[in-house]
Amino acid sequence: MGQSRSLVVWPSDRGLDYETAVEHMRRFTLARTNTTEDVLWPVEHMPVFSLGLAAQKEHLLKPASTAVVQTDRGGQVTYHGPGQLVVYCLLNLRRYELTVKSLVALLEEALITFIQRLGVQPAYRVVGAPGVYVNRDHARHKIAALGLKIKNGCSYHGIALNLNMNLEPFERINPCGMQGLKVTDLSKMGVDMSWDQAAHQVCTIIKEMLLNRKTHDQ
Repeated sequence: MGQSRSLVVWPSDRGLDYETAVEHMRRFTLARTNTTEDVLWPVEHMPVFSLGLAAQKEHLLKPASTAVVQTDRGGQVTYHGPGQLVVYCLLNLRRYELTVKSLVALLEEALITFIQRLGVQPAYRVVGAPGVYVNRDHARHKIAALGLKIKNGCSYHGIALNLNMNLEPFERINPCGMQGLKVTDLSKMGVDMSWDQAAHQVCTIIKEMLLNRKTHDQ
């Protein structure tokens, strides 16, 4: 049976509860068929610390009143909150001949492309530490995180890009399980861009990169 190759961007959902989003993605993925469309879903969450499957509680330093949620994505602990763009990637990897490793590389490259088009140079990867990094004040800072879950050959969860946010909560964790890791956002790098503009541009880049890959029928 031929598989659908449609790739759509859902309307953005700002102020969305994190657990509600995860449950929606999980149900969507479990209900998928060969004709289910692939989806990019831009979201902004209320403040929350999320713990990936590999997360160690000692990396959660001072959660205070911020919600803490155990989730099923890969990776360690991170923070989501206002001023951050989250793009969830609900994809059938077989349609794009993607492995988990090559999907991670594609998403990192999409973020690097977006950031460098804004004049922020350089944006780069770090081996063994998924996400995207920039240099600020002569030091490495993480500006985007990445975590995925693969179920039946399909992905959910995705990327989180810091746009213009209160970075203080990152000081209450070891971001991504890395003690002393510095975190920044685009506003601190001199970029003034609305959340909606960023969501549109990032989703467009990811969509173009996916559709430019060779697709095939199962």
